[in-house]
Amino acid sequence: MKRLAHYLPILEWGREYNRKLLASDMLAAVIVTVMLIPQSLAYALLAGLPVEMGLYASILPLLAYGLFGSSRSLSVGPVAVVSLMTASAAGQVADTGTVGYIEAATLMALMSGMFLLLMGVLRLGFLANFLSHPVIAGFIAASGIIIAISQLKHILGIPAQGDNLMTVSASLAEGLATVSLPTLLLGVGVLAFLFWVRSGLQPLLQRWGMREYPASMLARTGPVLGVIGTSVIAWSLALGDKGVVLVGDVPGGLPPLELPELANPAWRELAVSALLISIIGFVESVSVGHTLAAKRRQRIAPNQELLGLGAANVAASVSGGYPVTGGFARSVVNFDAGAQTPAAGMFTALGIAVTALFFTSWLTYLPQATLAATIIVAVLPLIDLSILKRTWQYGRSDFAAVATTMAATLTLGVESGVACGVLASLALHLYKTSRPHMAVVGEVPGTEHFRNIDRHQVQIHQHILSLRVDESLYFANASYIEGRLYELLAERPAVKDVILMCTAVNEIDLSALETLESINLRLAESGIGFHLSEVKGPVMDTLQRTQFCQQLNGRVWLSQHQAVTTIAGEREERVSASDPLPVDQTPKPGAVAEE
Repeated sequence: MKRLAHYLPILEWGREYNRKLLASDMLAAVIVTVMLIPQSLAYALLAGLPVEMGLYASILPLLAYGLFGSSRSLSVGPVAVVSLMTASAAGQVADTGTVGYIEAATLMALMSGMFLLLMGVLRLGFLANFLSHPVIAGFIAASGIIIAISQLKHILGIPAQGDNLMTVSASLAEGLATVSLPTLLLGVGVLAFLFWVRSGLQPLLQRWGMREYPASMLARTGPVLGVIGTSVIAWSLALGDKGVVLVGDVPGGLPPLELPELANPAWRELAVSALLISIIGFVESVSVGHTLAAKRRQRIAPNQELLGLGAANVAASVSGGYPVTGGFARSVVNFDAGAQTPAAGMFTALGIAVTALFFTSWLTYLPQATLAATIIVAVLPLIDLSILKRTWQYGRSDFAAVATTMAATLTLGVESGVACGVLASLALHLYKTSRPHMAVVGEVPGTEHFRNIDRHQVQIHQHILSLRVDESLYFANASYIEGRLYELLAERPAVKDVILMCTAVNEIDLSALETLESINLRLAESGIGFHLSEVKGPVMDTLQRTQFCQQLNGRVWLSQHQAVTTIAGEREERVSASDPLPVDQTPKPGAVAEE
């Protein structure tokens, strides 16, 4: 049972479930349901899909995640960035609004789910580490800009299209002559109202005597108030007849459960997009899950999250939805509302299902401008351009990765932006590690510590070169390290012993080993001893499986202090003695010195 609970976390938290937890989860579910309804509709609009698909993507996925997910606060459903990526990918195989477009979206949910499940089974959660935080921050900020600009077409009431900032902006500029004044007034009005609700409603309610917690929760329902208010205005003033685009008739009921057409040839064109959506969604979910879990001293299991998100996306595909992931805003609301277990998400799913069954007719007069305003207000906090300043101040390589990601996303589109960000990060990592920091070190007087001679007042020996390499040794930096060593020796003709201090060396691959063998041979021919010090256990285990230690013309020392002190003492003895050292006192090649 314990092993089964590892893959079905519901068996673990379900045993502890009681009335107190039920009450907390039910309250959170009510609050999140109210928030999620307009948000789901808006994100479906962003994805270029019928608005009801946003509701469908918020029902079964929540139930599936509740069974398999490891976070007790994460709320799964449509999110802005994944919706934009879905629109970009589906638009490559079919025109927006067509049956082929909808089929492509549901197929991507299935493919994303399968990718996530496969990575979970193979325990490949570490792959997300290839997306560094600066790259993710740059991608999300650029995506937020594209999303916000793309929604202006609904605020202005003009046609526009494009999947990057340039094409969207050009399309908007072309349509400015046909702006719909009623749509503009309505859109700007609801946009101003939503901005005010976000920052001004809670203080107002507290001044009226409401406590902080209920005031905060009520302020988060602002989009619902906007939906109700603008729908009533649109109905009473017949705005649909005056050029304001309304949502129109929304099918009631729940969709049939069926798998997307597996023989759809579009899967070849969608595979890369589905994989990118899987990874981006996973990274976003895990970061949110870790943040919320830490607040309650809980933990999440990244590999189990892969299974939970995979199951959620498969569930979305069979229930007429599109790719989903853990959303930051709804998860924070879920957490703040007191959700204690994933059952809160399951209750939210039931609330969304009831809405889909009985209340979709109320959406007929909902202006699309309202949904666009909801999206704009939701994504603006994602546009954090301060990441450019922080990375510039901290490190040029991180800045280059962020700037490359943002520029590629804004000019080429979201998929190219992710790919460029990953490639930039990997390329910069390879560049930095291929030219590692190397310091000539000496002993700090009165201690056994060795520090960089350019930074500290240290003692050095004329005949000993102590060199510290601050990186693992591998194929990309082996030649650089060898060349740098020979440069230092050329500058110090009196050196008779070289000690490579391996404090920061966590690995030595075969290419680097061959380089060390070459260095050892060349130094031996020049009458220079070659030594290693402070080699870590796992690295030493690897070296001892080869002939390197036996061929080494010096020794492997446990500490740099011991190496320098002993070698310096032996050098002084050699200089003062009239005869060379007896053969039996000569250090044995490859011997590991002991304390």
